[in-house]
Amino acid sequence: MVGTISIFIGVILIIILGIWFFGERWRPLRPSTWKFMKDAGLRRILNLQAFHGYLYARWTNQYVNLLGNKIFPRLNPERKIWLSEHYHGKVLTPEQTHSIITNDKDIPLHDLEQIIPYQIARDIVLKGPPDVAAYECSCRHAHENPCQPTQVCMVVGQPFVDFILEHNPKSSRKLTQTEALELLQSEHERGHFHSAWFKDACLDRFYSICNCCKCCCGGIEAMVKYDIPLMASSGYVAQLDNDICTACGTCIDVCPFSALSENEICVAVDWELCMGCGICVELCPNEAISLVRDEKKGVPLDVRLLADA
Repeated sequence: MVGTISIFIGVILIIILGIWFFGERWRPLRPSTWKFMKDAGLRRILNLQAFHGYLYARWTNQYVNLLGNKIFPRLNPERKIWLSEHYHGKVLTPEQTHSIITNDKDIPLHDLEQIIPYQIARDIVLKGPPDVAAYECSCRHAHENPCQPTQVCMVVGQPFVDFILEHNPKSSRKLTQTEALELLQSEHERGHFHSAWFKDACLDRFYSICNCCKCCCGGIEAMVKYDIPLMASSGYVAQLDNDICTACGTCIDVCPFSALSENEICVAVDWELCMGCGICVELCPNEAISLVRDEKKGVPLDVRLLADA
């Protein structure tokens, strides 16, 4: 009996070591992994949160595919809230996104409950200028015919950038500040919105900017299809000028959150559904839409304003 247990434990250890060496691409410990574990600290290592983050960052496509196709459909209401507390995004306007990439100072942000209405990332530091890497979008890879291009997710800051570049060299690349801004602008012109993402397993802080399309985005699917509140509003809401609006329907087609609908005269905005991403503003042919600040939608994650607070 003892011998059987010993063999079983030995097999398990061999499997774990095999997975580890495979993850480290046949080295005992890569520099970026050491850096990630060092920043994670002993507590996160002992409670396995650091290894959760390792699995997420090392095999992001597989992780997100499992989450969207297997886990989301099976969550009860309590688990949906739990998930949103540990993994969530904040919708950004184009100006807010650009301000993160061009930030040139360290900005400590405290008491973020109104900005990020979840437990994770209520006390963070945005360090500037940030390192940025482009990475394959795991949401698009989870679909058979995804939107193109696919290398549009942006990993922001250390130790995440070095980890992604070292462990996924074929699917990631380092970006200059100019290249990062060009990527953001290109995605915005395609009708894709920006969001900042936070995850407890990613050291309890902001780690990426996603450029999301309405047909592939896992965050939108979680909200619309499974009623999982993964995303917080930008702090703004769309406002239409009824005198200019011709009810052409362009904004209705491009809105990622289905917040716009046609009535007898013009287009109407559903306040509850609007997340203030600004895609309708960019693509309205008549320039009949603007974003207006709405305190009931929360506080914007605007580095320009927070730096002066």
